[in-house]
Amino acid sequence: MLGKFFLVVYVLVQILISTLTEYSINNSGAFRRIGEKTRILRIIIYAALAAIPVLGAYLPKSPFKFFCMGFGNLWLGFFMYYAVFVLILFPIIRIIIKNRENGNKALMGRAFQFTFLAACILMAAGLVHAQNPKLVNYDVELANESAKGEKVKIVLLADLHLSVNSDIKATEKMVKLVNECDPDIIVIAGDIFTSNFEGLNNPEKYSAALSKMHAKYGVYAVCGNHDVDENLIGGFSISPVSQAFRTPEMDKFFDDSGFRVLYDENVEIGDGLFTLSGRVDGEKAGDGTSDRMSADMLLKDADKTKPIVVLQHEPIDFKNLADSGADLVLCGHTHNGQIFPGNLIVPFFNENAYGVKDLYGSTTVVTAGVGYYGPPMRFGTDSEVTVLNVTFK
Repeated sequence: MLGKFFLVVYVLVQILISTLTEYSINNSGAFRRIGEKTRILRIIIYAALAAIPVLGAYLPKSPFKFFCMGFGNLWLGFFMYYAVFVLILFPIIRIIIKNRENGNKALMGRAFQFTFLAACILMAAGLVHAQNPKLVNYDVELANESAKGEKVKIVLLADLHLSVNSDIKATEKMVKLVNECDPDIIVIAGDIFTSNFEGLNNPEKYSAALSKMHAKYGVYAVCGNHDVDENLIGGFSISPVSQAFRTPEMDKFFDDSGFRVLYDENVEIGDGLFTLSGRVDGEKAGDGTSDRMSADMLLKDADKTKPIVVLQHEPIDFKNLADSGADLVLCGHTHNGQIFPGNLIVPFFNENAYGVKDLYGSTTVVTAGVGYYGPPMRFGTDSEVTVLNVTFK
């Protein structure tokens, strides 16, 4: 239902922006001469570009579908900024023209030129920035008598979102950064894929690169809401949960990458130094349901005298986890908004949208993630490898 709603909104916005674009071209001295002659061609090109993301969502699986998905994400990255500039700038220019004697309509044409150029520059900057992950370090202190004086270095990754727009070089940079940290344990908080496996070119290259990550206690992962096979449009699922399944190819990829995936289960790390508890995603469990253990059931048999670290995808259920004995909760999912001004918006919808925050007596950490969702861009946020230097006191 949400996917259909987004589709309607998307079509209406495209019609509005294309109409304003035509108006500006017709009032631009630089374009007026060729404007009328090329109007039909422009409309055809614009309609084709606008249709590509829709084709990527609704076509059956094929190389053309995955091409549409990848190119459609690039178009959406450009259109996002172009539409914002149009909707903000053009009404302002209209007011200026209306209030001026002999108002110069050419201002509208110059506004179009500025808007188009600015959107191109921001998209290009976001594309480049997204491919260069950064290290983010946090010092975390946890009170626990049984582990007092011990230290552990945890590398937290999330939201790799391997799919049609992935770049193997970015993954290799991430692996290099991780190994340079010399971590005790590596944990991955879900969304390793973006709702499909077949769209990833040469998946064996990615699993080979990821298998080179090394840590004293190994690499553990949980799955996120996009580690299933489903159709998306503009980031919204158009497949019901009952049809969202994890595929055998995804499971094999995890094995080939050296990940131990936890499905509502607890493991002892470092000869019992702490318990790592991995949760199934609460939105899409990967078996056509949203079923997962409650926080209380998950941690019922965990040794409460030792530190308990919970790894889950979405930053939710913090109170129940804390009440059930969790000392440290590690999450991803938010991307810290990924593209400005998203980083200003996500805090309104999450108790902890990004970074380290003490909640209900436990410490929560949300990483911005190392990949990207939809447009392969980051602007105002970083692709990050999160390092937690944990000291037990």
